[in-house]
Amino acid sequence: MPKTFAEKVHAVVTQIPRGEVRTYSEVAKLAGNEKAARAVGNILNKNRNPKVPCHRVIRSDGQIGGFAFGGEQKIEKLRGEGVVIKKDMIQI
Repeated sequence: MPKTFAEKVHAVVTQIPRGEVRTYSEVAKLAGNEKAARAVGNILNKNRNPKVPCHRVIRSDGQIGGFAFGGEQKIEKLRGEGVVIKKDMIQI
């Protein structure tokens, strides 16, 4: 059972299905603090656990947002899961 906010964020992100995305704000809300979207980004930027698919978390405006291993790798991973991206924007 996750206790810290970071553990809750990792638990939420782990549940995002392949080929789907959630926003930093959505993850923050699901982890228990709807005002902590920026904290979610910071937590995920430090993640090195491949079981936590942080590449599936995007900005609320549809832009891909950051990724510890670089934006191109994030785009590549998302496209590999079937997510449509045009001009660094997620097409929903």
